[in-house]
Amino acid sequence: MNWPVWMVVGLREVSAVGLALVKPIPQDQSYHRFADARMWFGTPNAADVWSNLLFVVVGIAGLMWLARRPVPQRWIWLSFFAGVALVGFGSAYYHLNPCDATLVWDRLPMTVAFMSFFAGLLAERWNERAAAWLFVPLLAFGVGSVVDWHYTNDLRWYGVVQFGPMLVIPVLLMARPARYWRTSDVWMVLGWYAAAKVLERADALVFAALGGVVSGHTLKHLAAAAGCGWVLRALRRQA
Repeated sequence: MNWPVWMVVGLREVSAVGLALVKPIPQDQSYHRFADARMWFGTPNAADVWSNLLFVVVGIAGLMWLARRPVPQRWIWLSFFAGVALVGFGSAYYHLNPCDATLVWDRLPMTVAFMSFFAGLLAERWNERAAAWLFVPLLAFGVGSVVDWHYTNDLRWYGVVQFGPMLVIPVLLMARPARYWRTSDVWMVLGWYAAAKVLERADALVFAALGGVVSGHTLKHLAAAAGCGWVLRALRRQA
């Protein structure tokens, strides 16, 4: 292994050690209380429910485009867009009745999208064969983190799935040359993801600042879907 690979492995080991040092993190039940609870046409929490339609649109658009294009690592990106489409359904289901039981169906497809994106960038910036070997274990780890949270009420492993790749990917971008993707496209995807997390945290603040028109969480869905759409844009550039 060369030094960039050692850096990736080192980050993984540091994350594992850090996880062992952190106390279990239970799901905060206030997470389920969103700023915009308005009902539209009989749909509770309507803005947070219907904004998930964009994930379905982007996911299906990606699947349809990939079905006709033999892009590198197509099977990884098919998994990514399948996960994105399922996020739309899972997140809408969750927002109809926000609770831990429904949140499972929101987070499961998200881990498929997270891990597929990570595997795709490992193939792009590191090693295609290694990414192929790691793809299924990464998916299993992602899904397993949600199952572990569901049965233990401990979010530590899910936190690794959500944020671990975000630590490794910038290292890959700086350490390894691009094969197909423009570096700026990857940074744009990460930027949309960061914006989504900020909007999620500022849900009520954004809702108040915008006069109750739209909440931070609804805008989070739009930002996250835009990031997924940028992935499709980047893939179309390389075709």
